[in-house]
Amino acid sequence: MIKINFDEIFEPIEVTPDLTGMKFYSILKNGDQVLLKVEIKSLADPLLPNVFNLAFGPSDEEEKIDDQVKLNHSDINKMFSTILLFSLTFLKVNPSVKIGIDGSNDVRAYLYHRMFLTNKNYLNEFFVTIGVDWYVRLLRDGTVERDHQGLAFFKPKPEPFDYQRTAIDLYRYYMFLLRPK
Repeated sequence: MIKINFDEIFEPIEVTPDLTGMKFYSILKNGDQVLLKVEIKSLADPLLPNVFNLAFGPSDEEEKIDDQVKLNHSDINKMFSTILLFSLTFLKVNPSVKIGIDGSNDVRAYLYHRMFLTNKNYLNEFFVTIGVDWYVRLLRDGTVERDHQGLAFFKPKPEPFDYQRTAIDLYRYYMFLLRPK
């Protein structure tokens, strides 16, 4: 279980002036330090306007985030608290946008789902959380709506995060925005 606490974070070693990037060291269970990179950039999806995607992980030789690597953090609470506090700072400067996070696999999506569930009261002080599923519209003639290539046209369906929803029924994407004052 992840416990978020904005008073317990790793110190950033680098932050971009526009608050779209940060780096910090996390400590692994074996005692090694790993440099983690955090990026917040426009999702550029016309069906999810004003959404910025949050990505984090160690970077490869080309400075691209490797979000597939498996790391055993000694303090996963502190690691996620650091990332979410950075996201909160970004949202305070950009209050009209949302931040989205996509589990690159079911294990990570489950982790994010549980993080929002178990930290509901704490995170609700700062964020409004949204779950996103995708759907394909069934047309009156019994066919499905298709895109210009003839493929099923999947559209996002954002909804307030359902805290009663089981982790077996994961959202496809998780978003959060600054809680209005």
